[in-house]
Amino acid sequence: MTLTVAVVQLTAGQDGETNTRAAVEHVRGAARAGAQLVVLPEYSGGWAPRLSADLAQPADGPFHRAMSAVAAECAVDLVVGSMEPADGAGGRCVNVALAFGPDGRQRGRYEKVHLFDAFGVRESDVLDAGAPGAHQALVLDVAGVRVGVATCYDLRFPESFRVLVDAGAQVLVVMAAWADGPGKADQLEVLVRARAIENTAYLALASQHGSGRTGRSQVVDPLGRQLAVAQEGDAVLLVDLDEELVADVRGKIPSLEHRRYTVVPRD
Repeated sequence: MTLTVAVVQLTAGQDGETNTRAAVEHVRGAARAGAQLVVLPEYSGGWAPRLSADLAQPADGPFHRAMSAVAAECAVDLVVGSMEPADGAGGRCVNVALAFGPDGRQRGRYEKVHLFDAFGVRESDVLDAGAPGAHQALVLDVAGVRVGVATCYDLRFPESFRVLVDAGAQVLVVMAAWADGPGKADQLEVLVRARAIENTAYLALASQHGSGRTGRSQVVDPLGRQLAVAQEGDAVLLVDLDEELVADVRGKIPSLEHRRYTVVPRD
C-alpha cells in the first residue's frame, strides 16, 4: 500500500481571511499534484509573534468551514493546525489539529499536549494544554495506512510518539510553527529524524516559514533518511510513502517489540 502525502510549507499572519484563502489554494494545488493526504502547519488559521485570543478560529467559523469544504471539493484527507476558543469563559484557547476526510466531515481532533514555554515564549499565557494519554491520540486510517498526528513542541517528547505507534501509526505527521533562533533548525532536523528512527515510521513535518519561524518542512523515512526538504518560502513536498518499507524495517529492526517500558501519563 502506498500513500501519497503532500506536506505544505506556508506562512500565516493575523488576517484570518488571507490565511484561509492561502490554505485553500495550497490544498487545491496539492490535490492537483496527486496527494491523498494533505498536511498544513500549526497555526495555519492565524499566527503572531505573541499569541492572543484574537487569533482563535471558532469551530463553526469560516476557517473550519473552508477546510471542510476544500477537503470535500478535492476528495482528500486533510490535517491542519489552528487555534480555537477553549470551553468556558476567560479568553482561553487551545492549539488544535483538525482532521477532515474526503467527504468534508471532521474525522478527529488533537489538542496540543505540550505547550511551548521556552526561549522566552509562553504559549500557556493564552493556551490550555490538551489532556495527556492514549485516549487523546489521533490516529487515522488513510487509504489503508495508519497516520498519527502530533504538533510542534511534541517533537521534544518521544513518549507522545510512542502513544501513536502503540495505536498503530505507521506514518507520523507533525504540524509546526517552529520558532527560529540559533541552532533551532539543526535541532528540528535531529528531532524529526530521531522520532522516525526510534519508531520505525515515516515522519512528515509541515512547518511554517517567515519571520520568527524556521520552516524546513521535510519528510523522512523509517530509517531517518530525508526524502524531501523545503528551503525558504512557500512549498509543497509531494512524497509517496510505502507501507511495505515500514513493515520491512520493523521486521529487521524490531525495536518496538523489544521495549521494556510503557508510557504512563503524568498530570
